[in-house]
Amino acid sequence: MSVAERIETLLREGMQVDTVLLENESHMHAGPATESHFKLALVSPEFDGLSKVRRHQKIYGLVAELMQNPIHALAMHLYTPQEWQTQQGNVPVSPNCMGAHK
Repeated sequence: MSVAERIETLLREGMQVDTVLLENESHMHAGPATESHFKLALVSPEFDGLSKVRRHQKIYGLVAELMQNPIHALAMHLYTPQEWQTQQGNVPVSPNCMGAHK
């Protein structure tokens, strides 16, 4: 199972997910890793009433076994269904890597 597949499995098993968009952005970063940098857009009614910090903590708790190895970076955009509708399904574009090797 790929790292991306493992992330999605952990998320779907750990919470109610309406939408999950996971993008492997490893190619945009310095170094040889191929599955280390990800961008996640996740929509869940479980985020209703939670601050951004609490939302991130929830996700980090679910994928904790993968953080640092093999995941080096996980950009998160976390929405309630209503917020996602307001976003019109648009996920922010990731910035270019500022790593020393790029």
